[in-house]
Amino acid sequence: MKKFFLAILSIVIILVAILLIKTFTYPFKKNNTTTVAEVKWVKNDSAIQRLSGGIKVPTVSAGDLDVFNYAPFDQFKEYLKKSYPLVYQNTENYEVNKYGLVFKLKGSKPDLEPILFLSHMDVVPPGDADIKNNAQDIFRPNDKALPAVTKVSEDWDYAPFSGAVADGRIYGRGAIDMKGMLFSLMESLTNMIKSGALPQRDIYLALGFDEEVGGRKGAKQIAKHFKEKELKFDAVYDEGGLILQKGSIKGIDSDVAVVGCAEKGFLSAKIKVKGLGGHSSMPPMQSAIGKAAVIMQRLEEDQMKPMITPLIKEFFDNIGGTMPFVNRLAISNQWLLKSVLLSQLAKNNSTNALIRSTTALTMMKGSDGTNVLSPEVEFVVNFRLLSGDSVKDIRDHIKKATKGFDVEVEEIDNTREASAVSPTNVKAYQLIQEGIKQIYPNAITTPYLTMAGTDAYKYQIVSKNVYRFMPIKITDAEKQSIHSTNEYISIENYMKMIQYFEYIMKNYDK
Repeated sequence: MKKFFLAILSIVIILVAILLIKTFTYPFKKNNTTTVAEVKWVKNDSAIQRLSGGIKVPTVSAGDLDVFNYAPFDQFKEYLKKSYPLVYQNTENYEVNKYGLVFKLKGSKPDLEPILFLSHMDVVPPGDADIKNNAQDIFRPNDKALPAVTKVSEDWDYAPFSGAVADGRIYGRGAIDMKGMLFSLMESLTNMIKSGALPQRDIYLALGFDEEVGGRKGAKQIAKHFKEKELKFDAVYDEGGLILQKGSIKGIDSDVAVVGCAEKGFLSAKIKVKGLGGHSSMPPMQSAIGKAAVIMQRLEEDQMKPMITPLIKEFFDNIGGTMPFVNRLAISNQWLLKSVLLSQLAKNNSTNALIRSTTALTMMKGSDGTNVLSPEVEFVVNFRLLSGDSVKDIRDHIKKATKGFDVEVEEIDNTREASAVSPTNVKAYQLIQEGIKQIYPNAITTPYLTMAGTDAYKYQIVSKNVYRFMPIKITDAEKQSIHSTNEYISIENYMKMIQYFEYIMKNYDK
């Protein structure tokens, strides 16, 4: 018996030794955050005023493209022409599908594949929250900057289309999503032209107008146009990732710049469940709504299997070295602890979305009367597909969950596979890293998976290098304000974003 316990102890000691050796020798990326001095940002009142004026134009996109109010979009196009005459005079520019805008700055070596920057001019509705200050034409760029908010406001500090400039911020719907990026691109291109710094390869800007409702008439048509012209881009840059302020990722004592190298797929299914209708005084043993409840419970309890995809492995390899020991132990010993790692990641909403195709029950409709049994109940379930799961896998998953019930399944919105994964060992990604170092030298840059859909997906037909990143450092509360209340971008973020894009444009081939 003594020999048995000694043998067990020896095995445990050997196992612990292996775990420790693998943890301390695992090739986590070493993040050097001190090699580049931060480039000081300079406030530009004229650039701030141009963005403020653009926010004042209410370019709201509606769900039904046929009932769009296009008048603000016409106004916005004219505003861009007036605000950026040098861009219009020194580029080849044209419209696609009337409201999509394309700009091309010719380079000195047209045989090189061009680079493409994306943005969109449409915004989501502002909602009906109260407004604290309805004054118009507020322009105080010299105010002392308030610290970033730590929780989403219930009210608008200033009217959502006022473009108010106060407290070191530019307020309004679209300030971050994504007129801030649109105007920073126009400012960067203007600065390029002013400096006479002719790029080697052509630089394109493509501005969509219906991204918030799917991009079918804007970005999709522009990408199709590029494909028909047989254009191929060395890089495509769009929104998607951000610089997460220190503390946003538990256990990491650093700002983290997450660059979207892929985005999830999408499938929304409306499931109609049939049953016996009638008066509630004589109900069947199982109503249509009861059947629907069983299906919904199946969907939530038996979700798609979690997995560590190559992109997420690279994400952990990049940030893992700065994480606490327990995290590094699990990441570097997945041969033994993978199930434990997946279990821990699944407990948090944000990290759970990194490791599986998520399931979200979003809408439900049944009887309109308190005493009426509906013969049909419908609900909507939304899946965001992880690379590694296909649309077919999701359809099979729904079929399994609805087995034994009389149902009709209808896919709504835009079903699509997960995007391709763009590489990180190419110049296009390297320039992102370099650009970030100019404005936030202490940030860790890492590839990431973008959870939401972007216009970038549509451009993978013209490039293998598609990246989703907006170079602004924000808190969780600021991030949540994007489609909520009191959206703003700090003047510092806006000025640094202009510097970032100008750096990429000027240095892509240096």
